[in-house]
Amino acid sequence: MAEVNRQWLLRARPSGHLRMDDFEYREVPMPSAPLAAGEMRIRNVVFLCAPTMRNWMDPPGNSFYPSIPLGQPIFAPSVGRVVESNNPDFKPGDRVFAFSSWQDYSTVGGAAVRAPTKLVDGISFVDAMGRYGLNPITAYFGLLDVGAAQAGETLVVSGAAGSTGSTAAQIGKIKGMTVVGIAGGPEKCAWLKNDCGLDGVIDYKSENVEARLAALCPKGIDVFYDNVGGDILQAAVNNMAPRGRIVLCGQISSYDSDAQAQGPRNMMRLIYGSIRMQGFLCGNYAARFDEAVRDLKAWSAAGRIVYREDLHDGFDKLPSAFATLFSGGNQGTLLVQVDASAADTR
Repeated sequence: MAEVNRQWLLRARPSGHLRMDDFEYREVPMPSAPLAAGEMRIRNVVFLCAPTMRNWMDPPGNSFYPSIPLGQPIFAPSVGRVVESNNPDFKPGDRVFAFSSWQDYSTVGGAAVRAPTKLVDGISFVDAMGRYGLNPITAYFGLLDVGAAQAGETLVVSGAAGSTGSTAAQIGKIKGMTVVGIAGGPEKCAWLKNDCGLDGVIDYKSENVEARLAALCPKGIDVFYDNVGGDILQAAVNNMAPRGRIVLCGQISSYDSDAQAQGPRNMMRLIYGSIRMQGFLCGNYAARFDEAVRDLKAWSAAGRIVYREDLHDGFDKLPSAFATLFSGGNQGTLLVQVDASAADTR
Protein backbone atom coordinates (compact mmCIF):
# COMPACT_ATOMS: atom_id res chain seq x y z
CA MET A 1 0.00 0.00 0.00
CA ALA A 2 1.06 3.57 -0.52
CA GLU A 3 2.18 5.54 2.52
CA VAL A 4 -0.43 8.24 1.95
CA ASN A 5 -3.98 8.33 0.71
CA ARG A 6 -4.49 11.08 -1.90
CA GLN A 7 -7.89 12.78 -1.90
CA TRP A 8 -9.84 15.42 -3.78
CA LEU A 9 -12.32 17.14 -1.46
CA LEU A 10 -15.33 19.37 -2.02
CA ARG A 11 -13.96 22.67 -0.68
CA ALA A 12 -16.95 24.85 -1.63
CA ARG A 13 -20.37 24.24 -3.15
CA PRO A 14 -20.31 25.41 -6.77
CA SER A 15 -22.25 28.59 -7.48
CA GLY A 16 -23.08 28.69 -11.17
CA HIS A 17 -20.32 27.22 -13.30
CA LEU A 18 -17.94 24.74 -11.72
CA ARG A 19 -14.60 26.25 -10.66
CA MET A 20 -11.32 24.51 -9.91
CA ASP A 21 -11.15 26.18 -6.48
CA ASP A 22 -14.36 24.34 -5.55
CA PHE A 23 -11.99 21.38 -5.03
CA GLU A 24 -9.13 20.87 -2.59
CA TYR A 25 -6.29 18.35 -2.78
CA ARG A 26 -5.20 16.61 0.41
CA GLU A 27 -2.93 13.78 1.47
CA VAL A 28 -3.85 11.84 4.60
CA PRO A 29 -2.49 8.71 6.31
CA MET A 30 -3.58 5.38 5.00
CA PRO A 31 -7.01 4.35 6.39
CA SER A 32 -6.60 1.85 9.22
CA ALA A 33 -9.92 1.85 11.07
CA PRO A 34 -11.40 -1.65 11.57
CA LEU A 35 -13.93 -2.61 8.94
CA ALA A 36 -17.54 -3.01 10.00
CA ALA A 37 -19.52 -6.09 9.00
CA GLY A 38 -20.06 -6.13 5.25
CA GLU A 39 -17.42 -3.51 4.52
CA MET A 40 -14.28 -3.75 2.42
CA ARG A 41 -11.40 -1.45 1.56
CA ILE A 42 -10.60 -1.03 -2.11
CA ARG A 43 -7.78 0.48 -4.12
CA ASN A 44 -9.49 2.63 -6.75
CA VAL A 45 -8.13 2.14 -10.26
CA VAL A 46 -10.47 3.98 -12.67
CA PHE A 47 -13.12 6.61 -11.93
CA LEU A 48 -16.11 7.45 -14.11
CA CYS A 49 -16.85 11.17 -14.45
CA ALA A 50 -20.63 11.42 -14.85
CA PRO A 51 -22.59 14.67 -15.28
CA THR A 52 -24.97 13.80 -12.45
CA MET A 53 -22.07 14.09 -9.98
CA ARG A 54 -22.48 17.85 -10.30
CA ASN A 55 -25.90 17.48 -8.61
CA TRP A 56 -24.25 15.73 -5.66
CA MET A 57 -22.23 18.89 -4.96
CA ASP A 58 -25.41 20.88 -4.22
CA PRO A 59 -26.56 21.46 -0.62
CA PRO A 60 -28.60 18.77 1.16
CA GLY A 61 -32.34 18.91 0.70
CA ASN A 62 -33.22 16.58 -2.17
CA SER A 63 -33.92 13.13 -0.78
CA PHE A 64 -33.55 11.46 -4.17
CA TYR A 65 -29.81 12.02 -4.59
CA PRO A 66 -26.88 12.38 -2.18
CA SER A 67 -25.15 15.58 -1.13
CA ILE A 68 -21.38 15.48 -0.65
CA PRO A 69 -20.45 17.00 2.74
CA LEU A 70 -18.06 19.94 2.54
CA GLY A 71 -14.50 18.89 3.26
CA GLN A 72 -15.14 15.28 2.19
CA PRO A 73 -13.94 13.37 -0.91
CA ILE A 74 -16.06 13.67 -4.05
CA PHE A 75 -18.51 10.77 -4.47
CA ALA A 76 -17.92 8.90 -7.73
CA PRO A 77 -18.39 5.49 -9.35
CA SER A 78 -15.16 3.54 -9.60
CA VAL A 79 -13.66 0.17 -10.31
CA GLY A 80 -10.87 -1.14 -8.15
CA ARG A 81 -9.37 -4.06 -6.29
CA VAL A 82 -10.21 -5.29 -2.79
CA VAL A 83 -7.27 -4.95 -0.37
CA GLU A 84 -9.08 -5.77 2.89
CA SER A 85 -12.48 -7.35 3.45
CA ASN A 86 -14.95 -8.00 6.23
CA ASN A 87 -17.52 -9.26 3.75
CA PRO A 88 -17.80 -13.01 3.18
CA ASP A 89 -18.68 -12.49 -0.49
CA PHE A 90 -15.44 -10.63 -1.30
CA LYS A 91 -11.80 -11.43 -0.69
CA PRO A 92 -8.57 -9.47 -1.20
CA GLY A 93 -7.68 -9.38 -4.87
CA ASP A 94 -11.28 -9.34 -6.13
CA ARG A 95 -12.01 -6.70 -8.77
CA VAL A 96 -15.13 -4.69 -8.01
CA PHE A 97 -17.37 -1.85 -9.12
CA ALA A 98 -18.33 0.44 -6.24
CA PHE A 99 -19.98 3.72 -5.34
CA SER A 100 -16.72 5.19 -4.12
CA SER A 101 -14.98 8.58 -3.79
CA TRP A 102 -12.01 10.52 -5.16
CA GLN A 103 -9.23 8.96 -3.12
CA ASP A 104 -6.73 6.14 -3.55
CA TYR A 105 -8.34 3.91 -0.94
CA SER A 106 -12.05 3.88 -0.08
CA THR A 107 -14.12 1.92 2.42
CA VAL A 108 -17.25 0.64 0.69
CA GLY A 109 -20.09 -1.76 1.32
CA GLY A 110 -21.83 -2.14 4.65
CA ALA A 111 -24.78 0.27 4.75
CA ALA A 112 -24.02 1.76 1.31
CA VAL A 113 -26.98 2.58 -0.90
CA ARG A 114 -25.63 0.27 -3.57
CA ALA A 115 -23.49 -2.72 -2.70
CA PRO A 116 -20.23 -3.31 -4.61
CA THR A 117 -20.38 -5.87 -7.40
CA LYS A 118 -17.67 -8.09 -8.87
CA LEU A 119 -16.43 -7.34 -12.37
CA VAL A 120 -17.08 -9.78 -15.17
CA ASP A 121 -14.05 -11.99 -15.82
CA GLY A 122 -12.02 -11.18 -18.93
CA ILE A 123 -12.91 -7.47 -19.01
CA SER A 124 -10.26 -4.88 -18.11
CA PHE A 125 -10.84 -2.22 -15.48
CA VAL A 126 -11.09 0.43 -18.21
CA ASP A 127 -13.65 -1.53 -20.26
CA ALA A 128 -15.65 -2.39 -17.15
CA MET A 129 -16.01 1.32 -16.39
CA GLY A 130 -16.28 2.40 -20.03
CA ARG A 131 -17.33 0.19 -22.93
CA TYR A 132 -19.41 -2.11 -20.71
CA GLY A 133 -19.94 0.27 -17.82
CA LEU A 134 -22.69 2.43 -16.35
CA ASN A 135 -23.22 4.73 -19.34
CA PRO A 136 -23.84 2.01 -21.96
CA ILE A 137 -25.88 -0.01 -19.45
CA THR A 138 -27.97 3.10 -18.76
CA ALA A 139 -28.57 3.50 -22.49
CA TYR A 140 -29.56 -0.15 -22.80
CA PHE A 141 -32.23 -0.20 -20.10
CA GLY A 142 -33.41 3.34 -20.72
CA LEU A 143 -34.19 2.67 -24.36
CA LEU A 144 -35.39 -0.93 -24.22
CA ASP A 145 -37.22 -1.02 -20.88
CA VAL A 146 -38.29 2.54 -20.14
CA GLY A 147 -38.65 3.58 -23.77
CA ALA A 148 -40.12 0.24 -24.88
CA ALA A 149 -38.43 0.77 -28.26
CA GLN A 150 -39.95 -1.08 -31.21
CA ALA A 151 -38.78 -1.75 -34.76
CA GLY A 152 -40.19 0.71 -37.27
CA GLU A 153 -40.51 3.55 -34.74
CA THR A 154 -38.73 6.90 -34.77
CA LEU A 155 -36.18 7.54 -32.02
CA VAL A 156 -34.64 10.92 -31.22
CA VAL A 157 -31.69 11.18 -28.82
CA SER A 158 -30.42 14.42 -27.28
CA GLY A 159 -26.79 14.58 -26.19
CA ALA A 160 -26.37 11.96 -28.88
CA ALA A 161 -22.60 12.25 -29.22
CA GLY A 162 -22.09 11.49 -25.54
CA SER A 163 -21.35 8.07 -24.14
CA THR A 164 -24.91 7.23 -23.10
CA GLY A 165 -26.58 9.01 -26.00
CA SER A 166 -24.49 7.43 -28.74
CA THR A 167 -25.05 3.96 -27.31
CA ALA A 168 -28.81 4.51 -27.06
CA ALA A 169 -28.89 5.77 -30.66
CA GLN A 170 -26.96 2.77 -31.97
CA ILE A 171 -29.07 0.28 -30.04
CA GLY A 172 -32.05 1.97 -31.69
CA LYS A 173 -30.54 1.25 -35.10
CA ILE A 174 -29.84 -2.36 -34.09
CA LYS A 175 -33.52 -2.70 -33.13
CA GLY A 176 -34.70 -1.41 -36.52
CA MET A 177 -35.66 2.16 -35.60
CA THR A 178 -35.23 5.35 -37.57
CA VAL A 179 -32.82 7.38 -35.43
CA VAL A 180 -32.15 11.10 -35.26
CA GLY A 181 -29.41 12.48 -33.02
CA ILE A 182 -29.06 15.99 -31.57
CA ALA A 183 -25.52 17.17 -30.77
CA GLY A 184 -23.41 20.32 -30.71
CA GLY A 185 -21.00 21.15 -33.53
CA PRO A 186 -20.18 19.76 -36.99
CA GLU A 187 -17.58 17.26 -35.78
CA LYS A 188 -19.95 15.50 -33.40
CA CYS A 189 -22.76 15.52 -35.94
CA ALA A 190 -20.49 14.09 -38.66
CA TRP A 191 -19.38 11.30 -36.32
CA LEU A 192 -23.00 10.39 -35.55
CA LYS A 193 -23.92 10.34 -39.21
CA ASN A 194 -20.84 8.70 -40.73
CA ASP A 195 -19.58 6.42 -37.96
CA CYS A 196 -22.69 5.59 -35.94
CA GLY A 197 -24.97 5.37 -38.97
CA LEU A 198 -27.79 7.60 -37.74
CA ASP A 199 -30.50 8.50 -40.22
CA GLY A 200 -30.44 12.21 -39.37
CA VAL A 201 -28.54 14.65 -37.18
CA ILE A 202 -29.31 18.10 -35.81
CA ASP A 203 -26.66 20.59 -34.71
CA TYR A 204 -28.36 22.48 -31.91
CA LYS A 205 -25.65 25.16 -32.05
CA SER A 206 -26.49 26.22 -35.59
CA GLU A 207 -29.96 24.85 -36.40
CA ASN A 208 -33.52 25.39 -35.21
CA VAL A 209 -34.08 22.13 -33.32
CA GLU A 210 -37.88 22.23 -33.32
CA ALA A 211 -38.10 22.96 -37.05
CA ARG A 212 -35.53 20.28 -37.91
CA LEU A 213 -37.35 17.71 -35.80
CA ALA A 214 -40.56 18.46 -37.67
CA ALA A 215 -38.74 17.96 -40.99
CA LEU A 216 -36.88 14.77 -40.01
CA CYS A 217 -39.75 13.18 -38.06
CA PRO A 218 -42.84 13.93 -40.19
CA LYS A 219 -44.96 11.33 -38.35
CA GLY A 220 -43.75 12.50 -34.94
CA ILE A 221 -41.28 11.11 -32.41
CA ASP A 222 -42.18 7.74 -30.92
CA VAL A 223 -39.33 7.65 -28.39
CA PHE A 224 -37.35 10.65 -27.19
CA TYR A 225 -34.27 9.71 -25.17
CA ASP A 226 -33.45 12.88 -23.26
CA ASN A 227 -30.03 13.59 -21.78
CA VAL A 228 -30.26 17.37 -21.94
CA GLY A 229 -33.63 18.84 -20.94
CA GLY A 230 -34.44 22.53 -21.28
CA ASP A 231 -35.31 23.96 -24.69
CA ILE A 232 -34.40 20.73 -26.47
CA LEU A 233 -36.86 18.76 -24.35
CA GLN A 234 -39.51 21.36 -25.17
CA ALA A 235 -38.79 21.06 -28.90
CA ALA A 236 -39.17 17.29 -28.69
CA VAL A 237 -42.44 17.50 -26.72
CA ASN A 238 -43.82 19.73 -29.47
CA ASN A 239 -43.01 17.01 -32.02
CA MET A 240 -44.07 13.85 -30.16
CA ALA A 241 -46.28 11.29 -31.86
CA PRO A 242 -49.45 10.05 -30.14
CA ARG A 243 -48.58 7.47 -27.44
CA GLY A 244 -44.93 8.52 -27.61
CA ARG A 245 -42.53 7.85 -24.74
CA ILE A 246 -40.05 10.35 -23.29
CA VAL A 247 -37.14 8.73 -21.45
CA LEU A 248 -35.67 11.12 -18.87
CA CYS A 249 -32.07 10.05 -18.46
CA GLY A 250 -30.43 13.41 -17.68
CA GLN A 251 -30.87 17.18 -17.70
CA ILE A 252 -27.32 18.32 -18.34
CA SER A 253 -28.40 21.75 -19.57
CA SER A 254 -29.18 22.69 -15.96
CA TYR A 255 -26.47 20.86 -14.02
CA ASP A 256 -23.72 23.48 -14.10
CA SER A 257 -25.92 26.33 -12.90
CA ASP A 258 -27.98 27.40 -9.92
CA ALA A 259 -31.27 26.77 -11.72
CA GLN A 260 -33.58 23.82 -11.21
CA ALA A 261 -34.29 21.68 -14.27
CA GLN A 262 -37.57 22.85 -15.79
CA GLY A 263 -40.27 20.63 -17.30
CA PRO A 264 -42.30 21.13 -20.50
CA ARG A 265 -44.51 24.21 -20.72
CA ASN A 266 -47.43 22.50 -22.48
CA MET A 267 -48.42 19.59 -20.28
CA MET A 268 -51.82 19.29 -21.94
CA ARG A 269 -50.03 18.06 -25.07
CA LEU A 270 -48.82 15.09 -23.03
CA ILE A 271 -52.33 14.42 -21.79
CA TYR A 272 -54.11 14.67 -25.15
CA GLY A 273 -51.33 12.81 -26.91
CA SER A 274 -51.32 9.98 -24.33
CA ILE A 275 -47.57 10.61 -24.06
CA ARG A 276 -45.60 9.02 -21.23
CA MET A 277 -42.62 10.77 -19.64
CA GLN A 278 -40.58 8.69 -17.20
CA GLY A 279 -37.33 9.10 -15.32
CA PHE A 280 -35.14 6.21 -14.21
CA LEU A 281 -31.81 5.29 -12.65
CA CYS A 282 -29.39 2.71 -13.94
CA GLY A 283 -29.29 1.17 -10.46
CA ASN A 284 -32.96 0.21 -10.84
CA TYR A 285 -31.70 -2.60 -13.08
CA ALA A 286 -28.68 -3.79 -11.07
CA ALA A 287 -29.97 -7.37 -10.95
CA ARG A 288 -29.94 -7.46 -14.76
CA PHE A 289 -26.56 -5.84 -15.49
CA ASP A 290 -25.16 -9.15 -16.78
CA GLU A 291 -27.88 -9.19 -19.44
CA ALA A 292 -26.87 -5.75 -20.70
CA VAL A 293 -23.14 -6.55 -20.67
CA ARG A 294 -23.78 -9.76 -22.61
CA ASP A 295 -25.63 -7.95 -25.39
CA LEU A 296 -23.22 -5.00 -25.48
CA LYS A 297 -20.26 -7.38 -25.83
CA ALA A 298 -21.96 -9.27 -28.66
CA TRP A 299 -22.87 -6.09 -30.54
CA SER A 300 -19.39 -4.68 -30.06
CA ALA A 301 -17.74 -7.89 -31.29
CA ALA A 302 -19.98 -7.83 -34.37
CA GLY A 303 -19.01 -4.22 -35.12
CA ARG A 304 -22.55 -2.95 -34.57
CA ILE A 305 -21.66 -0.40 -31.88
CA VAL A 306 -19.02 2.29 -32.34
CA TYR A 307 -17.57 3.44 -29.03
CA ARG A 308 -15.48 6.47 -28.01
CA GLU A 309 -13.55 6.77 -24.78
CA ASP A 310 -11.97 9.88 -23.27
CA LEU A 311 -9.36 8.46 -20.90
CA HIS A 312 -7.27 10.74 -18.69
CA ASP A 313 -4.26 9.50 -16.75
CA GLY A 314 -3.36 10.67 -13.27
CA PHE A 315 -5.04 11.35 -9.94
CA ASP A 316 -4.23 15.04 -10.35
CA LYS A 317 -6.44 15.20 -13.47
CA LEU A 318 -9.74 14.39 -11.71
CA PRO A 319 -11.21 17.91 -11.26
CA SER A 320 -10.09 19.30 -14.62
CA ALA A 321 -11.27 16.21 -16.50
CA PHE A 322 -14.64 16.32 -14.77
CA ALA A 323 -15.09 20.00 -15.73
CA THR A 324 -14.85 19.18 -19.46
CA LEU A 325 -18.26 17.51 -19.22
CA PHE A 326 -19.83 20.98 -18.96
CA SER A 327 -17.69 22.77 -21.53
CA GLY A 328 -18.32 20.25 -24.31
CA GLY A 329 -14.63 19.37 -24.36
CA ASN A 330 -14.95 15.62 -23.86
CA GLN A 331 -15.67 13.00 -26.48
CA GLY A 332 -17.12 9.71 -25.29
CA THR A 333 -17.06 8.07 -21.87
CA LEU A 334 -14.99 10.27 -19.58
CA LEU A 335 -12.67 8.17 -17.41
CA VAL A 336 -9.76 8.99 -15.15
CA GLN A 337 -7.24 6.23 -14.53
CA VAL A 338 -5.48 6.77 -11.20
CA ASP A 339 -3.50 3.53 -10.94
CA ALA A 340 -1.99 2.84 -14.36
CA SER A 341 -0.05 -0.17 -13.10
CA ALA A 342 -3.30 -2.06 -12.49
CA ALA A 343 -5.60 -0.67 -15.15
CA ASP A 344 -4.98 -3.25 -17.86
CA THR A 345 -5.00 -6.30 -15.61
CA ARG A 346 -7.92 -8.71 -15.53
